[in-house]
Parts: sequence; structure tokens; C-alpha cells
Amino acid sequence: MIEFINVNKTYPNGVTALSNVNLEIEQGEFVAIIGLSGAGKSTLIRCINRMHEINEGTLNVDGVNVSQLKGKQVRAFRRKIGMIFQSFNLVTRTTVLNNVLVSSVPELSFWRKTLGLFPKDKKVAALEALDKVGILDKAYNRVDQLSGGQQQRVALARTLAQNPSIILADEPVASLDPVTAKVVMDDFKRINQEMDMSILINIHHVELALEYADRVIGVRKGEIVYDGKSEDVTQDVLNNIYGSITEVPHMDDPEEAEV
Repeated sequence: MIEFINVNKTYPNGVTALSNVNLEIEQGEFVAIIGLSGAGKSTLIRCINRMHEINEGTLNVDGVNVSQLKGKQVRAFRRKIGMIFQSFNLVTRTTVLNNVLVSSVPELSFWRKTLGLFPKDKKVAALEALDKVGILDKAYNRVDQLSGGQQQRVALARTLAQNPSIILADEPVASLDPVTAKVVMDDFKRINQEMDMSILINIHHVELALEYADRVIGVRKGEIVYDGKSEDVTQDVLNNIYGSITEVPHMDDPEEAEV
């Protein structure tokens, strides 16, 4: 379970990204976080794996107070949480398989890391992860030969190969066309259902949030202004999150920088 208790986050420049956030997210939930750019969506999920530090309050993940972890504890903790970005973060001049194998590097001995030698079980896990997202046939292709959607699926496979209990996704489909975005979202949904994996997606496109997520969290100016079932999201709810219906982003809208 992920638990925010009176969490506040203010950046050094004085911008308040999160204000008195209280949330409980149970294992296996598929949660979409929506709101205007700069509302605090990215900050919310990046605090969970301590990419950002909170200033006040308590953030617990599976009973562990995240702020109290130090050194090796932080690295071990992050192994349990997969993170996917809009920009894929892949090494494009090597193979798909090698990119997925990167997830196991922290577990290797010094000499294996130095020589780039991966044990058989890690290779099998990487290939199984690629199979789960439907691109096993691309395992030996170079990443720069793939489409954007395929590259995002490689990023998802890399995350699955580390066997996390939670996946955090920061605008994972914002740079994809509408058809490809739905393919990637189908992968997230299937993984959530088949593996009982918690998935939190910061997403720009409201219709995708409502179609795929079981629960929607609306953020406005760092505050949670909606938290409920996706089917309960009404026009009034969207107006409260976005200020006015004319500001609600759609799948053809360009993405903006996020806080």
C-alpha cells in the first residue's frame, strides 16, 4: 500500500508542488492522475520512489517510511518500484534485449558488471518480459530501428524484468499517436490485471484515464481535488480539476512541461 499523510512539497524556488496530500492506494489498483500541466502530477508520483524528497508529512510504501531510508536502503527500495518516462530512456545503439537486461545490472557481481556478462536466468527473465508486451520478435533489433510505441514497450519490459510490485509511469503515452497510445495502455491494463501490479500513471489525456483506470485522482495547484472511480467523473468534476472545460486536454493536444 502507498500512503500519503499530510504530505507537502515545495521546491527551492518557492513553488508549492504538493499541499497537504492525503492518499491511500491499495496493492493492485490502476490509478490515473490527471490535471493541468504544472498541477503537481509528476511530483506526486516521483515522491513515491524518492526521486523528489517531501518537505513535510509522511509517505509510506508497504509499511516503510520512505523518507527514513538511507544509502543502500534507498537503492534496494527502488528495485521494487518500476519507473517509466515519456522519453523512454533507452540506449538506442544497442539491442532491445540489452536494454531490458540493464534492469538486472544492480544485482550483478562486480566482474559481471565490468564484462557485461548476464546470467542465463536474467536473460530468460528479459525475454519473458518482452513476450509479455508483445515484442519478443524484436529482441535482437537495435532500439533505433523501432517505432516510438515499440520503444515505450521496451521500457515497460525493462521495468517488468526487475519484478516490481509497483509501476510509476510519468506521461508514458504523451509523445505517441492516439492509436499507438491505446496499444501501450492496453499493455499497462493487462499487466495490472494479470499480475495484480499497482500502476500509477500521470497522464495528460483525460479520455485514456477514464477508459483504462479504475480510479482517478485529480490534482489542481498541488491539491487533491478529486479522488474516486473513473465512472464517477462528471463534467463538474472535470471543471473543478481543470478550471473550465475548454482547458481539458485531449489526445491530439501537445504536451507541456510538468512540475
